Amino acid sequence: MSLVITNARLAHADRAEAQKLWKVECKDGRVSSIEHLSACRDVPAEEIDAKGSLMIPSLCHAHIHLDKCFLLEKAELKTGDFAEAMSLTGGIKSKFKNNPEDIYHRGYRLVRESVACGVTSTRAHVEVDASVELICLEAALRLKHTFRDVCDIQIAVFAQEALFSDSTEEQPNDNYRALERACRIPGVSAVGSAPYVESTITKSKANIALVLDLARRSALHVDFHLDYNLDPESEPLIYEVISQARQDTRFHESASFRARVTLGHCTRLQLFSDEEWHELVQKMEGLPISLVSLPQSDIYMMGRSSQSKLGSPRGTLNVPQLFPKYSIQVAMSVNNIENAFTPQGSVDPLSLCSFGAAIFQSASTEDTRTLLRAVTVTSKAAIGMTDQPTDLVPSCGDPADFVVLNGITSVQSAVLNPGFDRITIRRGVVVSRRSSVHWTKLDGEDEQVA
Repeated sequence: MSLVITNARLAHADRAEAQKLWKVECKDGRVSSIEHLSACRDVPAEEIDAKGSLMIPSLCHAHIHLDKCFLLEKAELKTGDFAEAMSLTGGIKSKFKNNPEDIYHRGYRLVRESVACGVTSTRAHVEVDASVELICLEAALRLKHTFRDVCDIQIAVFAQEALFSDSTEEQPNDNYRALERACRIPGVSAVGSAPYVESTITKSKANIALVLDLARRSALHVDFHLDYNLDPESEPLIYEVISQARQDTRFHESASFRARVTLGHCTRLQLFSDEEWHELVQKMEGLPISLVSLPQSDIYMMGRSSQSKLGSPRGTLNVPQLFPKYSIQVAMSVNNIENAFTPQGSVDPLSLCSFGAAIFQSASTEDTRTLLRAVTVTSKAAIGMTDQPTDLVPSCGDPADFVVLNGITSVQSAVLNPGFDRITIRRGVVVSRRSSVHWTKLDGEDEQVA
């Protein structure tokens, strides 16, 4: 099967190249040729006419919760803090077994809306514990099959609840045993937890050890929610992850299956000094560890205990700063949609870029490129996707996974003011077209423009 996209702009760093129009041919799911056009061409009906719009690598949700989306209507927020979010969500989860189809339909809406935005790959976290058991996983496996030709869904089985009942228990509880069962089910790609929910730092470290062991036994990637605080007195658990990963040969370059460790949130790291960042980079060297910033959740939830007259401090990994200063490429992801952990925000990864430009005060040419990479190629690398492009500009042989941003002609516009109309392409096949209809009353006449 072949596909041709004509009159497209590509995300070249060179300004002159970025203004040129290109013809990109795809065959059997890969880019087969890229041709510069001297002028805009008429396009046959079977080709896609980008009409001078920017074509970028398809978007990626490196971290999103498939089972906890669109729950806000079932909850009434009062304090808005993490404890309330855990309590409200736990109450809603306790009723999941009564209506498993609801999990599927909410997840279906999430994936469908994501694909319309340009997403063709996602790591979907689904909760596994003694309460919900495997019911969220079963819905995710159905969705993975339903969208198999449209979006690559990696399933991460995730323990939001503690794996130890209290600080005195030596053995893990039923939440761990449910997670252990989930890891053995075909179709699962990663396993993870939130070590910070344990009662003590010792149990948090034991939680990390248990999850790494499960990943080793089941040949899975690892995905932790980690260091989700802005407390300068707290011990950063990332060092424990690094220490334990160093001892596991699956994370060595010589491993036949080299698992990745993906770390979400990590807001505590924003308190690091320059020296601490350099130390962290040195300790991570050679390990397949990726960081994922979750700005909408982090900014909403962090710093609530502060008594500062200036208001609560905010913290999320500074994506544009960490790359030039420390060569750390950080992914960005949506995390939650309409629930107690993140009541606000869009499913569109590009919305994170414009949000990031504001919170990081970063709108330079290089910063906008870093932000765009964070929701495309960097996100795909963060979840262990192999055989993927490493640049915003396609090369022959790359997978033909793109999004055409209709009406957008530059990286700067894509990041700072992303449009609505898009064409999503996966494996050289158009899988979604999203277009708007504008109505304006002009000079006393009705005019409708599609």
